Amino acid sequence: MTDLRLVDAAGAITNTELKPAPGYTRPTGPLTSRVAYAAAHVIPRVTADNTPGRPADIDWDATLAFRRHVWSWGLGVADAMDTAQRNMGLDAAATRELITRSAQAAREEGGALVVGVNTDHVDDEVISLDAVIDAYKQQLHFTEDAGAGVVLMASRHLARAAQTADDYRRVYREVLAAASTPVVLHWLGAAFDPSLAAYFGSTDSAVASATVLEIIDESAEHVSGIKMSLLDAHAEISVRAQLPATARMFTGDDFNYVGLIAGSGGTHSDALLGAFAAVAPSASAAIQALDAGDTREYESILGPTEDLSRQIFAAPTFYYKTGVAFVSWLNGHQDAFGMVGGLHSARSLPHLSEIVRLANRSGALERPELAAERWHALLAVNGLGR
Repeated sequence: MTDLRLVDAAGAITNTELKPAPGYTRPTGPLTSRVAYAAAHVIPRVTADNTPGRPADIDWDATLAFRRHVWSWGLGVADAMDTAQRNMGLDAAATRELITRSAQAAREEGGALVVGVNTDHVDDEVISLDAVIDAYKQQLHFTEDAGAGVVLMASRHLARAAQTADDYRRVYREVLAAASTPVVLHWLGAAFDPSLAAYFGSTDSAVASATVLEIIDESAEHVSGIKMSLLDAHAEISVRAQLPATARMFTGDDFNYVGLIAGSGGTHSDALLGAFAAVAPSASAAIQALDAGDTREYESILGPTEDLSRQIFAAPTFYYKTGVAFVSWLNGHQDAFGMVGGLHSARSLPHLSEIVRLANRSGALERPELAAERWHALLAVNGLGR
């Protein structure tokens, strides 16, 4: 059995046993007990100039192949969202091309797809509320024309322009009224983007939650659900209990998703998670267990992945994309550990080493021997060979 070498912050090398792949099987039909989307990342061309500030130069074959991998496990894909480096390297032109290409691939594969709609194509940092509405509508109509479902993302422009909760109500009322099919709202917390700390008009999650629920109630026919990414399970459960029957709660809590998806008090959360891009086979196998009514098997499969996710999403949380791409590389879904904007440099070797340890422990290494080979080569390049 191959040993897996690990490194700590002091540079000490330890060894652990490399575990075999768990051997999960793909579903033979649709997953039924939960709706689950994996928020997918983008893969740059190996020889591209993916330095900070340069336009994203994407390896479309590898990027779309990763989405087909997710669909093959019965999960949906959430695309062009923060996991795909929106506001962190994915420029407007690349975003539009990603949406168009992913929508076409979804049609070919029969896979579920939702994509992010934002205002980030506007270069000016400060714009009026009317301009925010117009910017949202531009991306909304583009996405609908491409044939993809919509996730209405939190807008930095709106966070700067809004003075009161009423401003948020007005913007969402007008944008939602323009949607031709119901959309998912996305509440992204400050851990993911500090500029959104007072989104929906307050830093108090209970106060902001009241505004969110008013927005949903007022435009219920246009809202199919909300993705909450506050890393606050209590806040999510509270909002979940107050949603109208027409709206789903999609957990975006990459720290606490196991219990939130399992549910309590007669309600549960569905899933729209960046973590599921790193553990798609495990997520699928766990939901298959729920479909069969086996909650114990669900917890035994998905439970160990939560520690891995907590490491990937450790503070500063907005660099979690590095961990998602790293696991993708370990598992052979991309030829190089590279990211748009050079973001693969955002985490230290000891941080990555802990990801390796937890991925091995939780069964998230799809091809363990390849993962070990690649990880050991990365250590050697950094002077940490045997």
